[in-house]
Amino acid sequence: GGGRREKVVLATKAYNQMGDWPNESKLSALHIKRACEASLKRLKTDHIDLYQMHHIDRDTPWEEIWQAMEQLVQEGKVLYVGSSNFAGWNIAQANEIAKNRNFLGIVSEQSLYNLVVRDVEMEVIPACLEYGVGLIPWSPVNRGVLAGALKKANVQRMKHEGTRLIKEGGLHQQLEQYEAFCDELGANPAAVALAWLLHQPVVTAPITGPRTMEHVDISLQALEIKFTDEQLAKLDEIWPGYKTSPEHYAW
Repeated sequence: GGGRREKVVLATKAYNQMGDWPNESKLSALHIKRACEASLKRLKTDHIDLYQMHHIDRDTPWEEIWQAMEQLVQEGKVLYVGSSNFAGWNIAQANEIAKNRNFLGIVSEQSLYNLVVRDVEMEVIPACLEYGVGLIPWSPVNRGVLAGALKKANVQRMKHEGTRLIKEGGLHQQLEQYEAFCDELGANPAAVALAWLLHQPVVTAPITGPRTMEHVDISLQALEIKFTDEQLAKLDEIWPGYKTSPEHYAW
């Protein structure tokens, strides 16, 4: 009420197993339809702003997927369709087939992307830029690794995966450099990691997972951080990225 729904971009996903029958998972037309209707009921709303395919479904033809999505759009239940964890060529294939059907196709891609994990720079980001697809990075602070991990009073309190990445992933030296960079900048490491993503032209918005109001405040600090070219180059020096394919591996 009070116009709040109109000010919210509400996103959800479809793909995972929701029952024991064959058509109760992935991206069959039946599952897309039923999963959408179930989400609308749970969310207590009449439409989903961004309906995302959680993974690629190699068993279902795009003609079937797009027919189901087109029907939901025509019924006013979905406004836009997005993808998640797609390869660059998946995005290209999906949008070319959608274009042939006079359908908008994929407008956003949700991928793992942060200063530490930058694989999508090779092929996914170039595909997004070519098709005008917005990137929505998940795990922007890499399971807490980029949130000032070395300065935490007890590293064991981090998520287990984040602790393993520091201890076994050879990141300790890079994290020392990164946290020193953040100290020099006078900014929280988590806010710096988010700000770096916001400086990437393809990124629409990182997905944050705040557990406290302090986490929310730190995330908002990212909006105030403006990097110089030299500072961006320093971050690339600490956390090397990838060239666009095929230059990365063939030139």
